[in-house]
Amino acid sequence: MKVVKNLPIWFFLPFKRIIDFNGRSGRSEFWTFAIINTILLFAFYYAGETSSMFNFLAKIYTLIIIVPGIAVGIRRLHDTGKSGWWLLLLLIILIGLPVLIYFFIQESQQGSNEYGANPLDQV
Repeated sequence: MKVVKNLPIWFFLPFKRIIDFNGRSGRSEFWTFAIINTILLFAFYYAGETSSMFNFLAKIYTLIIIVPGIAVGIRRLHDTGKSGWWLLLLLIILIGLPVLIYFFIQESQQGSNEYGANPLDQV
């Protein structure tokens, strides 16, 4: 039940740290943000098939989540001990996304690394 209670916290934290490309983000923060935004975007684009207003909202929402999405992705890579530059793998079609998903599902590095303290230690 604790996980469900913390969903709003994990979802809004990347918006709170919108331009923070330093530090680390745990799996809970990253995946909550990614999954909820994916569901919302599918809903907006699906509804946009019938209404141009929803299509417009989907485009605006996409623009709103780009920067926090990049920031949380970089921080998640930092959490696994990798440079944020690995996010550029998204530019390689068919190869980049599966590799990044593999990186994103890895456990956090134990203790501190060059990017900061483990987010699990700070809870």
